[in-house]
Amino acid sequence: MKPFGYLRAASVEEAVRAGAEAPRARYLGGGTNLVDLMKLGVETPGLLIDVSRLPLDGIEELPGGGVRIGATVRNSDLAAAPLVRDRYPVLSQALLAGASGQLRNTATTGGNLLQRTRCTYFQDTSKPCNKREPGTGCPAREGAHRDLAVLGHSAHCVATQPSDMAVALAVLDATVHLHGPDGEREVPVCAFHRLPGEHPERDTVIMPGELITAVSLPPARPGAHSRYRKARDRASFAFALVSVGALLEVRDGVVRYAALAFGGLAHRPWRARAAEEVLNGAPATEETFGRAAAAELAAARPLRENGFKVTLARNLAVDVLTDLAARN
Repeated sequence: MKPFGYLRAASVEEAVRAGAEAPRARYLGGGTNLVDLMKLGVETPGLLIDVSRLPLDGIEELPGGGVRIGATVRNSDLAAAPLVRDRYPVLSQALLAGASGQLRNTATTGGNLLQRTRCTYFQDTSKPCNKREPGTGCPAREGAHRDLAVLGHSAHCVATQPSDMAVALAVLDATVHLHGPDGEREVPVCAFHRLPGEHPERDTVIMPGELITAVSLPPARPGAHSRYRKARDRASFAFALVSVGALLEVRDGVVRYAALAFGGLAHRPWRARAAEEVLNGAPATEETFGRAAAAELAAARPLRENGFKVTLARNLAVDVLTDLAARN
């Protein structure tokens, strides 16, 4: 047993102050990932700061039609909220694909964004891992890496970011709201998670002591349809081998707006900018969709056992985009 302190924060300011001052402090929301990692010995916080009772559990419409989602909103409540289900179906679908009902009833919006990789080397403290202990190496590169990254990885880490919700938020151009010792700031969700580079231990751009307080969504695009689809080894609550989130608006057979993101391929949700350049203004055909996916995946660098992910990602993207075009 490793002893740690516990504080139930009465305000955001108290939580942030404690998080900035205490060594190895961690914020506790639902705890569905953090507590598991503590049991494995991967996380060893000196202080747990319970933020689950802070007034951050609201879902509200913003002036102009956007939506603000509090950081402690439970995944089940978010997926079922009419504002989300009706206007942003890709987000509701991603949440429902993400975990069992029991976990969704506990997991929070902020915690979902912060969940850590399920790489087996990261979770096994008897093995070296640059993400867990910088400088010890990345045995996954030559070891078991079937489920790991094909895009954006480095010599130091080939882990993937496991959040389904984050892929949908990337498609929707969401914004993450942070409160830290120096005040409040906003980060586009597509810039929130980092690629590993030489510092794979840094999953996100969060600074010490910063707390996620909310996520906001821009107004939904009239006439656009969205969808989230996930390929996994078993149908029941497995992490994605590859997932695709897409938003597509088609008029007169031409793509007027497209947003596409992949999950399961990289250290962060992968917004497919190269694919979007091919899609926007092009005919909404299966041939176009195939070219767009190929343009994005040309940068893939698969390892020995996970090259199948490139083909799977292409086929999944084409299928999702074709389905959305038919709805338009």
